[in-house]
Amino acid sequence: MVDTVKEFRLPDLGEGLTDADLVAWKVQVGDHLELNQVIAEVETAKAAVELPSPYAGTVAELLASPGDTVPVGATLLRITVSGSGGSDTDTPAAKPDQPETEQRPQVLVGYGPGDAPVSRRASRKALSETDSDEKMSSSGTVALRPDAKPGARREAKDLGVDLATVEGTGPGGVITRADVRRRADRGLPQASGTDDDTRVSIRGIRKRSAAAVTRSAFTAPHATVFLTCDATHTVELVTRLRSSPPFDGTHLTSLSVVATALMRAIADEPSLNSSWDEEAQEIVVHHRVHLGVATATDEGLKVPVVRDAHAMRLPELADAIASASGGARSGESTPVDLTGSTISITNVGVFGIDAGTPILNPGEAAILAVGAITDRPWVVDGALAVRKVVTLSLAFDHRLVDGEQAGRALAAVGAILRDPVPTLIARP
Repeated sequence: MVDTVKEFRLPDLGEGLTDADLVAWKVQVGDHLELNQVIAEVETAKAAVELPSPYAGTVAELLASPGDTVPVGATLLRITVSGSGGSDTDTPAAKPDQPETEQRPQVLVGYGPGDAPVSRRASRKALSETDSDEKMSSSGTVALRPDAKPGARREAKDLGVDLATVEGTGPGGVITRADVRRRADRGLPQASGTDDDTRVSIRGIRKRSAAAVTRSAFTAPHATVFLTCDATHTVELVTRLRSSPPFDGTHLTSLSVVATALMRAIADEPSLNSSWDEEAQEIVVHHRVHLGVATATDEGLKVPVVRDAHAMRLPELADAIASASGGARSGESTPVDLTGSTISITNVGVFGIDAGTPILNPGEAAILAVGAITDRPWVVDGALAVRKVVTLSLAFDHRLVDGEQAGRALAAVGAILRDPVPTLIARP
């Protein structure tokens, strides 16, 4: 048995992801690795992910630098494994520079393989600077690497902020992008730009989000219908249920009532829960509803998914939405948690906005935007009264959904908000 050098390639980390940004190395050349030891942290369009080593051995070579965008299938590092037989994915230790061949991307447990091989040349970049958990200071002492979210590290780099000077306010003292911005506002120099402009690198979630909405806007023919309705009884119901024993501890909000109403509308208008298969020239109607919940986070917009939302009653759906959004904001969501939605909902009202025209999540037929619920004059039984009023905006792919279907669905949601008890409480 002879020593061999195994190559660790960036695995397929989720549906539709073709690359990832290398945030930090957790190992250095010469380090001994245990099986499943974390070797690097990367960030995809969906989430930050820690990569475990599939081998026990010694780090032989690092082939990317923090900040690099690495394609799926590209080699990240080489690991020397003692007494291991070779295979078609191994590089013999005595011949680390042998000719390269195109090979299928490596796969991590829990993620599917890529559809096509990817050349290694895209990532063949020598590591010029390591980013480990410890760094040597100018005085010769070891300084611990600040605990910061990936988005905060990029923000600090762009704004020229030393993370060692930033006080973290996130869970456990972790540094967030907001913390970095506050520190920058106190007079630290900008990393790039002039007195009039600041330049921020487009990467990570922001880069992929921009690509997704651009693709959606120019491939799906968007149309939007609006409905302003009286939600007074919905607000009253939420207030009453929050203090009732069956809902004790439940994260009940008006948004969860709207989401439940949307599930009812989809049952009658299934075209809203469909997708367009361009290659097969087919419309795919999904029988299960996986609800995407648009969530603003420090890293940018994320859409965590509540799976099988159609099968949930109001209390369960309310908690599922709260849990999904919370996981996205804290950075705990995995790529799997952020993929596979069939229809989405977004709450623009949380920012005090009355209405908007949302862009479809790529691959979905519809997205419902919920505006702010505000006191407005409203005619009730022929008399003017002050009521809780909300505007709903339903954007849809006109290839999949006709205006008639969208209008009926939105009207059905509005009818439930006007009188929620019979549908949401009495009906299972």
